[in-house]
Amino acid sequence: MESPFKTEAQWYDGTSAVRHSGELTWDGGETFELTSPTARDGFAASDLVFGEARSRTVIYRRESTPDFRLILPADIPPGLAARLPAAHTYGAWVDRLGLGKAAGIFAVVSIAAVALFMTAPDWLGPRIPTSWERNIGDAMVGDFGGRICHTPAGDAALAKLLEKVDPEEEKVRAGVANMEMVNAVALPGGQVLLFDGLVQQAESAEELAGVLAHEVGHVRERHVMTALLRQFGLSILLAGADSGVTNSVFGLASMGYSRDAEREADDYARARMAQSNVSPLGAAGFFERMADEYGDTEDSNALVGWLASHPSSGERAKAYRDAARKGAEYPPVLTEDEFKALKTMCEQDPEVEEFEFF
Repeated sequence: MESPFKTEAQWYDGTSAVRHSGELTWDGGETFELTSPTARDGFAASDLVFGEARSRTVIYRRESTPDFRLILPADIPPGLAARLPAAHTYGAWVDRLGLGKAAGIFAVVSIAAVALFMTAPDWLGPRIPTSWERNIGDAMVGDFGGRICHTPAGDAALAKLLEKVDPEEEKVRAGVANMEMVNAVALPGGQVLLFDGLVQQAESAEELAGVLAHEVGHVRERHVMTALLRQFGLSILLAGADSGVTNSVFGLASMGYSRDAEREADDYARARMAQSNVSPLGAAGFFERMADEYGDTEDSNALVGWLASHPSSGERAKAYRDAARKGAEYPPVLTEDEFKALKTMCEQDPEVEEFEFF
């Protein structure tokens, strides 16, 4: 047993607001004792924990008595100080390891977390059950708040077009959204939307077939959940959709895929169109117009094209044109009346709501 130490002390016993003044005595063993003219208290040394350091005092607490406070002078005898709990400068485990080692561990863990976050979508997205994906898609977009266009003739034409580019028994759900953007999106849960702005720009049903087949390719290749996880993070799976339908649409419309995913979707589209004897020249013409309008040719802006998620419109146009069989006679994918029904379905649907952005 070591020699006992004694120092002046003040304390609150945890049961009253009375501040006691007296002495703290350590017997050299495992017990501390507090004595004053009006009070006496003893407790195990292991029961004491560090509280905080002030300019001239140090405050300790007891684990067994949450409201207990022991106030000692900062210049207590070294022998007693060695027995008291040490102050935590950064935190208990950091103080034990040292700041340098703790910083190194934190850096390694941070790098591992970032690497996991960056790579997780690629392996996690395709493994999410399709039933979960459908529920996520329904929660995010539902029916777009009545903004999907419907007419009997237009719905029939779209179903006929979908039959050509989606061979699966359980078909992708397709619709035309009453939105003027020239775009199309594949959504979680096997949903594909053509925006009316794109439908109006299309010059043939074959152009729409190429776009629709491309978006179906994203669904069938399980690109959608991968892109969703990458862009919005795992939090969207826990938090659900934004309450504003328009905000969700813009977020989904800007959802990007990798260049490899875009090429896979185009490969899928060309394969399906070949199997269904649908001319790829319509899709080629669509991308050629995009290349002319935006200067996005196969050879222009090589650096930008490399950094962009989509292959250039010029590259895509050439791939679709090269896929056409020489001398082949392709039957129309839709009749003129069916194509017209698609083009006018948003205009002729009296119940469809418009997107209001402001």
